[in-house]
Amino acid sequence: MASSFSSNKTAAVAVLLFSLVSYGSCARPMNFTASDFTADPNWEAARATWYGAPTGAGPDDDGGACGFKNVNQAPFSSMTSCGNEPLFKDGKGCGSCYQIRCTNHPACSGNPETVIITDMNYYPVAKYHFDLSGTAFGAMAQPGRTDELRHAGIIDIQFKRVPCNYPGQKVTFHVEEGSNSVYLAVLVEFEDGDGDVVQVDLMEANSGNWEPMRESWGSIWRMDSNHRLQAPFSLRITNESGKQLVANQVIPANWAPNTYYRSIIQY
Repeated sequence: MASSFSSNKTAAVAVLLFSLVSYGSCARPMNFTASDFTADPNWEAARATWYGAPTGAGPDDDGGACGFKNVNQAPFSSMTSCGNEPLFKDGKGCGSCYQIRCTNHPACSGNPETVIITDMNYYPVAKYHFDLSGTAFGAMAQPGRTDELRHAGIIDIQFKRVPCNYPGQKVTFHVEEGSNSVYLAVLVEFEDGDGDVVQVDLMEANSGNWEPMRESWGSIWRMDSNHRLQAPFSLRITNESGKQLVANQVIPANWAPNTYYRSIIQY
């Protein structure tokens, strides 16, 4: 009986590890108690897994729980990661940039690589857990040894928060599908510096007043109004360091859903 129980327990652990390694941990939600995370110039310990295609960007739709799309293309270039709650921060960590490196596997290069938080990790295997795209995981390997490193599945890594840098990009706003005259949902992306947004405020045309938008999910913020919203809209964003930028009338009077509006502002 004891032998049978031990075998069943071993099999269960094997199934869990297989699901983490093969499919990643960005699949479906579970409860998680968040802990505080502060940027530190020194390297910290974490664990890393990967999911999706070996040379892909993670999710099949090239997006994730932050709302960013086409992360297989520049400037994300598939160097993306799910973060567990101390990194994802209920969506306020979306867009944050981290350097990661691995040194304790024979295939590791030891060189730092920069990744961007674009998704949520629901099955953490450590206090800090990066569930990387196949591309980002393989980037930590020595030349010609990417497959060898990916076959390791779960590895120990080191990480540190670093400023984001999107050369040639300005802060961009995407009006989400479903937005209408009384409901506006906006995705914010490409913020240099902290890389994240912790608050968005909206000013309607000729109002002179800033109204706080609510975090919808990920990096998408929404305004639910009891009146017809008057465009053009100005947006004020606040990053984790408390720095604010204002994009004056960035969303025009003839705005349309599922459209990108590029500002002239940047941190």
